[in-house]
Amino acid sequence: MSAVAGSLEDVPNLTPGPDERPKVLEFFAGIGLARLGLEAAGFEVSWANDYEPAKFEMYKKQFENADKHNYVVGDIHSVSVDQLPKNATVAWASSPCTDLSLAGSRGGLQSGESMAFWHFVKLLAELEEDRPRIAVLENVVGLASSHGGDDLTAAIKAFNSLGYSVDVLTIDARRFVPQSRPRLFVVASLETPLSADEKPNELRPAFLQSFFADPSLRTHRAALPAPPPIMTTGLSDTVEQMGDDDSRWWDGERVNKFETSLSTIQLDRVNKLKSAGEFTYRTAYRRTRNGVATWEVRPDDISGCLRTARGGSSKQAVVRLGLGDIKVRWMTPLEYARLMGAGDFDLSAARTNQALFAFGDAVAVPVVRWLSENYLRPLAGRPTTSDHSREVVHDG
Repeated sequence: MSAVAGSLEDVPNLTPGPDERPKVLEFFAGIGLARLGLEAAGFEVSWANDYEPAKFEMYKKQFENADKHNYVVGDIHSVSVDQLPKNATVAWASSPCTDLSLAGSRGGLQSGESMAFWHFVKLLAELEEDRPRIAVLENVVGLASSHGGDDLTAAIKAFNSLGYSVDVLTIDARRFVPQSRPRLFVVASLETPLSADEKPNELRPAFLQSFFADPSLRTHRAALPAPPPIMTTGLSDTVEQMGDDDSRWWDGERVNKFETSLSTIQLDRVNKLKSAGEFTYRTAYRRTRNGVATWEVRPDDISGCLRTARGGSSKQAVVRLGLGDIKVRWMTPLEYARLMGAGDFDLSAARTNQALFAFGDAVAVPVVRWLSENYLRPLAGRPTTSDHSREVVHDG
């Protein structure tokens, strides 16, 4: 297949039969949360890769066929095109965000772990006529602003060079679970969707419009249904219930230090909730302000964004308030799983920090499912076109 942008004449008809589940290559698979969402939408993950053995141990425990399932443990740079199945419809990549996140180095796609994206593109290029019809890059929203937008532009051009037209949208997991977790999705397709949605909306806000307007990029905007509204409550229904004598609750001295570190505004918020006639729950982060460790409690019944648990500042505490009392503890692996839409995930063999790290470094299951059901599956089910209808539509 030609790698020239817009040349699609040699794309084989890979439309799955009515009883066949479209196959997916799952790059940067972690513990398989993208797989859970994709397979709930009717796809089948036929190959996966991640470099962390601890994540594979959790993956293997969750998926009964993991031993037979082709999961390559190792750096993506060690993966060769010969290892990839040749009948995949989708290539999914939740690539490292370390150098793109506002909490990271902001070195961009040419820096550190985030450079792994380029080997993903290299493998797609080497697949040639076996290239999946759809490729998805999932990452933090910071990718759109990294290096003034140059990194996302470079990613779109990389997909364009392989014959893909590209859509860009953002979805917050808070539309499905009580966790604030906005993420960016770059959907690359060898065929442009028939319907278009050209106005800015909640999926493609104003800060993404410059990419669609750039005449050097081949883009499209598929018409999609409105996603569920942003959740404003739900954390209290998600927390793991435990007795007052559970050892995971902090002792009185530690709770006192927690309260002492709060600002006046924060303490007033906590005291009002503490005096209420029923229990409510909040999450809290530890911050460093002017060199002093302080705690900040969220004002709403929503979790902050789960992160990889590398230290105290990245871990969230759960605060129970009401009936004149306050209790504090670290968030549990089960709560992490529930807030990622994977409450049934098998945690029986996972160490606490192992689970917190793995879930904090993943994509929320219901977001993947919604995108797959409303975008990827209809696109995968379209017969490949022929003759003049193969012409790529340029947006911008």
